[in-house]
Amino acid sequence: MKLSLIKTVLFSLAASSYGWEHKSHEFRPPLPGDSRSPCPGLNALSNHGWLPRSGKNINLPTFRSAIAGAYNYEPTSMDGFFNLALNFNLSTTGNQSTFNLFDLARHDEIEFDGSLSRNDIYFGDNVHFDHNIWAAVAKNLNLYETLGSEMNQYVTVESAGKACAARAADAKRVNPSFNASAMQVMGNPGTTALYLVTLWDEKVGAAPKSWVRALFEEDRIPYLEGYKVPKIPRTMDDVNEMARRVSAAGV
Repeated sequence: MKLSLIKTVLFSLAASSYGWEHKSHEFRPPLPGDSRSPCPGLNALSNHGWLPRSGKNINLPTFRSAIAGAYNYEPTSMDGFFNLALNFNLSTTGNQSTFNLFDLARHDEIEFDGSLSRNDIYFGDNVHFDHNIWAAVAKNLNLYETLGSEMNQYVTVESAGKACAARAADAKRVNPSFNASAMQVMGNPGTTALYLVTLWDEKVGAAPKSWVRALFEEDRIPYLEGYKVPKIPRTMDDVNEMARRVSAAGV
């Protein structure tokens, strides 16, 4: 009885320290046949059921509800991104008002060279998490170095900007077909800004490393690591301002 009580108390303490899985949106890895994209943030929305768990037939109302419910972005803040997928005729659903996540992988449309966690299409697979690509980015972020000062537990704008620039430089060096398109030039710091804003800890002014790891390494919203939906809605103005800071830090 005493042992059982001790276990219960210890488990409760651990849970309160690290958070709980979302009761209505628990994490489930994709099943064979499910559709996923090169974007960890979108994949995580499907893995938690904010978007269809299949990753298929995503419409605008569902997309708006997902980004607002999971990340507290203004519901219409990313309509431009959604419409790009339709305007570029990426959809393979047979319905031009919806798309599957895998549709976003078509190269040089929304997807571009120099992803932080995926390899370039030149090497064959631009959709699935690439351990070697991510290892280099994680090293530049000092992602696994968390001892010492409290700030060692966070990804700062400065470290994220430098890691972003280093990844783009590496991709240019090894990929003979690297395309420094307008989408790539804007998108590279933009995707870094997006994950920073999404995982931003306002009190610290940085993104917890454990949250960044969960999102990129598992396509998982870091509820277990203590993530909570921010109280103040995020907008594309926030992302654009963060992208400016990321670009400046990467110079």
